[in-house]
Amino acid sequence: MSREIKRNSDGRSGLYKADLAHRKTVLRHKTKKKNTRFSQQMQDYVLRCLSEDYSPEQIVGRAKLEGVEMVSHERIYQYIWKDKRAGGKLYKHLRTKGRRYRKRASLKDKRGLIFGRTDISKRPAIVDEKERIGDLEIDLVIGKDHKRALLTINDRASGLLFMGIIDSKESSVVEAKTVELLEEWKPFLHTITSDNGKEFAHHQRIAQSLEIDYFFARPYQSWQRGANENLNGLVRQYFPKKTNFESITRQEVNRVVNILNNRPRKRFGFKSPNEIFAQKLNEIDIVAFTC
Repeated sequence: MSREIKRNSDGRSGLYKADLAHRKTVLRHKTKKKNTRFSQQMQDYVLRCLSEDYSPEQIVGRAKLEGVEMVSHERIYQYIWKDKRAGGKLYKHLRTKGRRYRKRASLKDKRGLIFGRTDISKRPAIVDEKERIGDLEIDLVIGKDHKRALLTINDRASGLLFMGIIDSKESSVVEAKTVELLEEWKPFLHTITSDNGKEFAHHQRIAQSLEIDYFFARPYQSWQRGANENLNGLVRQYFPKKTNFESITRQEVNRVVNILNNRPRKRFGFKSPNEIFAQKLNEIDIVAFTC
């Protein structure tokens, strides 16, 4: 009774009036959120997003950003599991969950130190703000028998991925592929950070070629390159551990890069890395023009 009086009393006088209470009740029922029907149009949107390997949460977030009516992510999961029980394959578009991969740091050759390395403690504080493009993290995703690898580079501010296949972990090979992937963006680059793997021994040559400052994270502290570690997990969705990289083509690598760079991210309000990168490039152009 007290709840009824409090909810339906006049906001100014505090008095309870039956006719006012009735009008408030009717209005609440009119504006009450109704269960949204999972229409065919919504299902088509979900299927289109699943074909690009969006998660249910990303589907809902992107739909909201685009002004598209959508059911909850829980309802989308129910839709996927129902499809699986009927023999469907929609669940295969979800990221694999379960056991974690071992950190590659435990497999590295730790003999000797990298000459001329600059510790991450010397890196400018602005890099941690993740506001400007051009602050990068670099790593390798190793194939079966350690014969080939994927070189992954991500932009901290936008999450944009640069990736290429390399035939060995030799530092000269890593250097060449790094410069190849980034040379086009040289005017926008500031810093790059890696772990202490000997494959990055040519860091000074990379820094000189790209006119960029090179830093090294501390051993066994992968969180200092957290964005790259997370991105490698996304890459593993397409190239699982023990995949034979001998058969991977440049076209396959480019396809995965395109998928991941166009996939919406929660941290960006469900905009994609490509959209954020373009937005920040545009901001740079505006500043340059006004100056």
